[in-house]
Amino acid sequence: MSMTILFAGGGSGGHLSPGLAIAERLMERAPDTTCRFACSDRDIDRTMLEEAEVDFIALPARGFSMAPLGLLRWWKGYRQTVLPMRGILRSERCDLVVTLGGFVAAPVSAAASFEKVPVLLLNLDRVPGKANRSIARRAQQVLCAVPLLKPRSNWEVVGMPIRRAALAPTSRNECCKALGLHPDHKVLLATGASQGARTLNNALPLAALQRPEAFRGWQVLHLCGEHTPVDSVEAAWKKTGVPAQVRPFLHCMGQAWGAADACVSRAGASSVAEARANMVPTVFLPYPHHSDDHQRHNAQPMVDLGGASIVVDEIDPERTALQLGNTLETMLTSEKLLETMRDALGRTPLKDAADLVAERILAHGDWKRPALT
Repeated sequence: MSMTILFAGGGSGGHLSPGLAIAERLMERAPDTTCRFACSDRDIDRTMLEEAEVDFIALPARGFSMAPLGLLRWWKGYRQTVLPMRGILRSERCDLVVTLGGFVAAPVSAAASFEKVPVLLLNLDRVPGKANRSIARRAQQVLCAVPLLKPRSNWEVVGMPIRRAALAPTSRNECCKALGLHPDHKVLLATGASQGARTLNNALPLAALQRPEAFRGWQVLHLCGEHTPVDSVEAAWKKTGVPAQVRPFLHCMGQAWGAADACVSRAGASSVAEARANMVPTVFLPYPHHSDDHQRHNAQPMVDLGGASIVVDEIDPERTALQLGNTLETMLTSEKLLETMRDALGRTPLKDAADLVAERILAHGDWKRPALT
């Protein structure tokens, strides 16, 4: 029997990628399944979902803020999301809403509750945010992509769903050639995920300028995010003499991971999972402005495995560059250390969490909403 699934999330690639991974596996298992996405009206959501060739609805939801104007925008966006979503859920006879976190998920799950559409919450971070804690109270099932820092009953850990496009599609040399990188030089991937990371964009070239010996024999693939001018980052790398290719972002991240010998990255849950799945030794620079410091907690299990390090984002690029340079010098100048880190990541292969969640969705007849009376 065919099903109609609505995935709710957005505002960053990290919220959409797990949903796209589950949708891929659903379509492989049951081609008559209809998958649709409810996302934010940010450009990153539109470009990512258009590239994936999936149907989506862009909504005016906004992030929560206690500032008077911010609170007003949040409430207006909330109302302007709940009301149309109720109509869409009703008219399209959605069988299940899968919420992926982010500010779009809360009003969509509220609409689902009004329309008595079952909700499955996929919590992506080790520290659940307020929105997810609220959604969990109305969800029929809660799954976790990563183990919680403080475990909760009935929040089952299934692993992080990863898109096939985020897994290395072929050999390192072939990935390098596809990206225009030199296969004979080691590749350092730098990424702040879809939104980019200001400190990372500024601090990494500074670290290369201060520690040129660490980068000898390396080239850089720097994904600076859509809000940072590529030419400004290119100019910073030109001063260092390190060969660098700078792009806003890549839709086929699997090629980047496949080419990478090491990485410097933010520590969103999807970024951590992709680095681990592709066995890329990584220096994580967790986002410093989250009150619960959840990106650091996301990265810690990979550090505990021996496949990553954490450098504190001091917000000031010059201060951050000092510690980042020290850490990179140790890692990039030792092939033995890189090999040890790769081996550590390969000892415990990850399950295909996306397929597991897809199987769970299709196996549950209870997801089918009752007929209207």
